[in-house]
Amino acid sequence: MDLLIGLLRGGFAIIALLGICYLLSANRKAVNWTLVGKGVGIQFILAILVLKVPFIRSIFKSVADFFVRILDFTAAGSEFLFGSIVQDLSSFGYIFAFQVLPTIVFFAAFTAILYYLGILQIIVYAFAWVMKKVMNLSGSESLAAAANVFIGQTEAPLVVKPYLEKMTRSEMLCLMTGGMATIAGGVFAAYVGFLGESFVDTVGMTPEQAEIATKAARNLFAQHLLMASIISAPAAIVASKVLYPQDEPEKVNQDFSVPKDKIGNNILEAVSIGTTDGLRLAINVGAMLLVFTALVAMLNYLLTDVLGYYTPLNEWVINFAGWLQAQGFEIQPGAMKGLNLEFLLGLLFAPIAFLLGVAVEDVFLVGQLLGQKTAINEFFAYAEMAKFTKILQIKSLIIATYALCGFSNFASIGIQIGGIGALAPGQRKTLAEFGIRALIGGTIACFLTAAIAGMLVSESSFIPG
Repeated sequence: MDLLIGLLRGGFAIIALLGICYLLSANRKAVNWTLVGKGVGIQFILAILVLKVPFIRSIFKSVADFFVRILDFTAAGSEFLFGSIVQDLSSFGYIFAFQVLPTIVFFAAFTAILYYLGILQIIVYAFAWVMKKVMNLSGSESLAAAANVFIGQTEAPLVVKPYLEKMTRSEMLCLMTGGMATIAGGVFAAYVGFLGESFVDTVGMTPEQAEIATKAARNLFAQHLLMASIISAPAAIVASKVLYPQDEPEKVNQDFSVPKDKIGNNILEAVSIGTTDGLRLAINVGAMLLVFTALVAMLNYLLTDVLGYYTPLNEWVINFAGWLQAQGFEIQPGAMKGLNLEFLLGLLFAPIAFLLGVAVEDVFLVGQLLGQKTAINEFFAYAEMAKFTKILQIKSLIIATYALCGFSNFASIGIQIGGIGALAPGQRKTLAEFGIRALIGGTIACFLTAAIAGMLVSESSFIPG
């Protein structure tokens, strides 16, 4: 019965999410429902292959093992640079500053090596070829969607740089939505690191046992985050093509070739460039978290200590939060202190969390995480989720992991306008016009992926061992 209810909730969530896209569509009559059906079908097929076919799952596990090994390589570099300070795991701050951020730098350098050797282009081309043949996309759309799975939303457009200026409005939204719905390899490795650390309770374990348990948890999150990013690519195409169907078929470019440009003149220069880019990204991530955490604290001060203090709102929120807790709902401790951002986001996104299949008692807490991901960024939301991995039910944790796996937040609108606009100045107007629409499409794509994961992923598949 629980399985049937889960399938029904997931199916209703998919219909409701596609319905939202349809209501917001720029041209409802032009929606290609065959493409939509194929896109959702690809998601299910990929998810079933990864979760239910032992051979495919073993491949994913091997890739996940590789990412976990990268974390070990990074730890060696971090220990050389920072000494014994990286061994202090008593606070998230230490883990983040001295283990997570260095991972971003190393993985950016490693990605540059793969790009220089042409390996990444082959992987992108193969993935793009499948989507082009199955979903009948243009060459540039297919390449961009595939590139977004492996590299960031500012790097992926480089793969289709020769086509950017001539891309139609529908193609441009597809590119933007794909960037919003997936994550970059560098932050992927970072999430694997600190989510794995948070999931395992090492109290009472020997150092050897703790290391084995932590690696198992990291591998687990690596598998699911990898699948989330991959199956979100067709979801992003589906969302974008409903929001803005192709209405200029005569302008579509079917050219399907990956640019031959390489990063640097030799492999050492490629490593140098990748390291520099990774350092910028790591500094940017750290700075964004610092600033957004401070802004959230400032906003909460205004809401709690000003608006809530001089009105009855604080008392009402505290009483309501207490009632929720008494009913068995899990909520963030901050929501108990009065009117604040956590409470408002939880209230707003709790229905969506329920729609995706989250356990009823966890809908408010997961709703807060979904809201933080959209209003702030996914790094902040994952950092918050890391505090509650032992509190949330396994099913809720599964769905939240998938739903948060994307760059769809307000800051990404500016990043895309600046990054893609620098490559194609003639598209700046379209980029600015489509910012909110791409954010909606990317968010819905992540939610579609979470709904499918909630239908297919069993709790036993999310237990390390």
